[in-house]
Amino acid sequence: MEEQSHSIKLFESRKVKAKWVQNEEKWYFSIIDVIAVLTDSPNPQTYWRVLKMRLKAEGNETVTNCNALKLPAPDGKMRFTDVADTEQLLRLIQSIPSKKAEPFKAWLAKVGYERIEETEDPELAFGRAMKTYLQKGYSKEWVNQRLKTIEVRKELTDEWNRAGIEKESDFAILTNEITKAWSGRTVSEYKQLKNLKKESLRDNMTNMELVLNMLAEATTSEISKKQNPKTFNESRHVAVLGGNVAGNTRKDIEKQLGKSVVSAENYLKTHGTEKKIESKKQKLIEKK
Repeated sequence: MEEQSHSIKLFESRKVKAKWVQNEEKWYFSIIDVIAVLTDSPNPQTYWRVLKMRLKAEGNETVTNCNALKLPAPDGKMRFTDVADTEQLLRLIQSIPSKKAEPFKAWLAKVGYERIEETEDPELAFGRAMKTYLQKGYSKEWVNQRLKTIEVRKELTDEWNRAGIEKESDFAILTNEITKAWSGRTVSEYKQLKNLKKESLRDNMTNMELVLNMLAEATTSEISKKQNPKTFNESRHVAVLGGNVAGNTRKDIEKQLGKSVVSAENYLKTHGTEKKIESKKQKLIEKK
């Protein structure tokens, strides 16, 4: 696995080593460190060996097939240690009998219940998304635009399903073709421009970028319905056609504005900073 960076995450003032793997776009966490935090075991290595054997006997492959990565050891040297991604880690926590693990277990149960409710009433998902985005500091106007892109994206994936495309990896390839065609950058290059890792690219787009991305996907969906592609390569060609429509629109807009529409700007960081400045100004006015 290709390494980009490693860092220390804090959990209740305890250190948990972590590493970001660029080509997978995932954080991996030291299992031994997590066990040490949650159990206060004097020998977390032994605890993990016993727990791993029990999970394997239960037929659990999600956690027992963990990767090993080199992380800083207490002596300062880089040594291989078992690591887990977020999904594996949450599954592991469910199997640890500990008071410290209980809040995570309760949260997982709550999230699971909410997802089941949303399958019965999909409108609940939009309401939850609206609330989450607003809590993060996005404007209501931006959130409305973002939710519209989710609707358009769903229509596109439904169309891909109709064309016989079901693999997530194929979705990623087609999305990459659309993104490159309208923005001039692959998804990976676009995220690097905005200095993103695991964060959603769309959640860090400006209003203009969101509109163009939505135009690209909506156009791709309509062209696909008209041309009725039968193979993956045909759908890939359609993706490029749809992306090019938005790409030409982007170029026209850039000629009028005299600047690039695709930017390193992070919507939340930029507008969040503006809100903080306005808040400070308001407080100063109130003091006067």
